[in-house]
Amino acid sequence: MEYGSIERELSIDAAPEVVYEVISSPEHLREWWPDDAEFDPVPGGTGTVTFGDPAAPDAKVEPLTVLEADPPRRFAFRWVYDEAPATGANSFLVTFDLVRSGGGTLLRFKETGFRERGWEAAVLEEAYFDHVRGWDHFLPRLVACADRLGARS
Repeated sequence: MEYGSIERELSIDAAPEVVYEVISSPEHLREWWPDDAEFDPVPGGTGTVTFGDPAAPDAKVEPLTVLEADPPRRFAFRWVYDEAPATGANSFLVTFDLVRSGGGTLLRFKETGFRERGWEAAVLEEAYFDHVRGWDHFLPRLVACADRLGARS
């Protein structure tokens, strides 16, 4: 296995405009992914996503830099890096592409940057599968959040 990228396609019963808000707004991100999120959702915007109680010393705070914000078609960011600025060699790239599909949205998710980190094989494999498990948990929550918001529209 290459451990190069994680890719998923999700059908969502909400318009792309609603889905875009769910994936790009810190307020909505908190409903399905991190426990806290603070960033400016514009190209070049920076901030953080936090897993765990933000006030707790063991909270995992990860930096985030927005690369693309093209509503309602694409939102992309780099995250999990120690030094700034985020680059292809020191971070993961997450891309959400949204395509109108009937009355809903086809969301194409992709995360890359595993091999680029230069990790030894065991560390690469562990990080890759940790992210696979994470996205397999969080992406269905994204769908449920967008479906719920779309039903209100």
